[in-house]
Amino acid sequence: MTQDVFVGIDVSKKSLDVAVRPSGEAWRTDNASEAITELVERLRRLLPTMIVVEASGGLQTLLVVALAEAKLPVVVVNPRQVRDFAKALGRLAKTDSIDAAVLAHFGEAIRPEMRALPDKQARELEALLARRRQLVEMIVAERSRLTTAVAAVQPGIREHIEWLKERLGGLDEELAQSIDRSERWRDLSVLLRSVPGVGPIVAVTLLAELPELGTLDRKKIAALVGVAPHNRDSGTIEGKRVIWGGRATVRATLYMGALVAVRHNPLLRATYRRLVAAGKAKKLALVACMRKLLTILNAIARDRQKWQPEIAKSA
Repeated sequence: MTQDVFVGIDVSKKSLDVAVRPSGEAWRTDNASEAITELVERLRRLLPTMIVVEASGGLQTLLVVALAEAKLPVVVVNPRQVRDFAKALGRLAKTDSIDAAVLAHFGEAIRPEMRALPDKQARELEALLARRRQLVEMIVAERSRLTTAVAAVQPGIREHIEWLKERLGGLDEELAQSIDRSERWRDLSVLLRSVPGVGPIVAVTLLAELPELGTLDRKKIAALVGVAPHNRDSGTIEGKRVIWGGRATVRATLYMGALVAVRHNPLLRATYRRLVAAGKAKKLALVACMRKLLTILNAIARDRQKWQPEIAKSA
């Protein structure tokens, strides 16, 4: 029988550390186009069952795209999950070569689910969205500085804020144009935005960062985003449920969408008020509305139907 081969690749700005299980083979190469091309050919010959790479703030993009284009089975995993796995193994030391070996072991032991990687257009949309978040963070930071700045530097801060706001507006136009260039995205965006409380940023975030929308059932999509409640029963502590994990950027956007929806969406407003009247904490009620909003959007994407209050009640 052919033995399964698992490859872990730890990515840094300048280098790639590769580890192979079960052979124990390991090596380092450059994180550059020519070296990645050679690495892809070397990995082809290994016939790997799975290649595991951590999400590394974009440093992994060049490698992952090359592996995907070569039809190699690459999966990008959450660094926190891998670190927890390493701790469970007692691997507390952390170097690039150790991390690569842990990634290969993680792939062999956990067999993370393979998901289709975004195409070039989707990657560009995601990059624009990430840049938009950065601009918003800079505007918030500059406004905070303005409150404590001495008079001499305030004009410069105000000027910078205006420049950032102008750039933000330009970026929103670029995002809208990216959506319009794709018939699939354009049509789905219209459907998602038919839900009261869902604006263009919520819609584009879901298109770019939650491509599974409409393809999973309500429980799986909630778990994927990180709005599904998990049990935390231990000893004398019972009944506590918390949300954690998932896609933080999608969850943060859904939170803002839920804040708007509980004011303008009759169904979610009623849900929120009912939960608060029943004694639930406002934050807990809002999280429940986030989950309900996601469920509704998932059903809309699945059925390709606009918002209909009566149908949404059963979503």
